[in-house]
Amino acid sequence: MKAQVPAEGEKSPRPEVLRRRGDFVRASGGARVALPAFTVQMASREPADSNAPARFGLTVTRKVAGAVERNRIRRRLREALRLGGALGAKPGRDYVFVARRAALSAPFPELLTQMTEGLARLHDRGAAHPRRKVQDANRKTG
Repeated sequence: MKAQVPAEGEKSPRPEVLRRRGDFVRASGGARVALPAFTVQMASREPADSNAPARFGLTVTRKVAGAVERNRIRRRLREALRLGGALGAKPGRDYVFVARRAALSAPFPELLTQMTEGLARLHDRGAAHPRRKVQDANRKTG
């Protein structure tokens, strides 16, 4: 799947951004797709927000790289989102990209392709349903 990039002089709109920790945590409990450069997590918002624009968050942990490289990964992913990676996003959903080390050295067009592919795979699977939580077998009921 080829990502669509705006024309030379054309600016694409800046994607909405996740800011609260609770939104990131909610997305981590939702559907996910693993790709070489990152994992994409998705969660639906409340029915009242079902027509609101999609929101995006980026996570780059200290395990991935040092501060300089983490910032570079963050900038690369942010720019890929801005240039068209968010085109496959559906309204009323929150998406979190959890970066891997490969995001630092992957060619930029490949990042765009992986973003659009990840969003498409999330929606193709019908992955709007959250993952099931495994209950503790030793827990007493009732």
